[in-house]
Amino acid sequence: MAILNILRYPDPRLHKVAKPVTVFDARLKKIVADMAETMYDAPGVGLAASQVDVHEQLLIIDTSETHDDLRIFINPEILWSSAEKKIYDEGCLSVPGIYDDVERPAQVTVRALDINGKPFEISADGLLAVCIQHEMDHLKGKIFVEYLSPLKRNRIKTKLLKEEREMQGTARRQR
Repeated sequence: MAILNILRYPDPRLHKVAKPVTVFDARLKKIVADMAETMYDAPGVGLAASQVDVHEQLLIIDTSETHDDLRIFINPEILWSSAEKKIYDEGCLSVPGIYDDVERPAQVTVRALDINGKPFEISADGLLAVCIQHEMDHLKGKIFVEYLSPLKRNRIKTKLLKEEREMQGTARRQR
């Protein structure tokens, strides 16, 4: 297994739309294992393949306290979402250190494939519903900051670009 590089906003690759997974093989299992190691190391509760520059419809989620309930969703689609909305304070591994309120449907029913290509459906609410919707947005090339006002989004972009320049400057000085 390996820790993968997580793309950081505003990297344009985060806006690339993911393609459906069609082959369920050892390569896919390795990607899932590497993504899980990366997500737990970050630490996070969800990770879409798009965030690690693999533009396939694959996401993983583990909202458990003990990190022992990894859920894999391949080619996920929302079949139903509640009219009731909830606001959650969301963060993202691709937008480190930034959290803000996002309104989403409170409940969803999702159909997806597992690691072997077997279909399943799941109904979710609370944090799991938020994570599923958040990670599915990544597969469509959308990042949670796009739900925020243009002013907030620009401030976040400026802050992260400044941090990136500072990190690159530090790396050059250490060589």
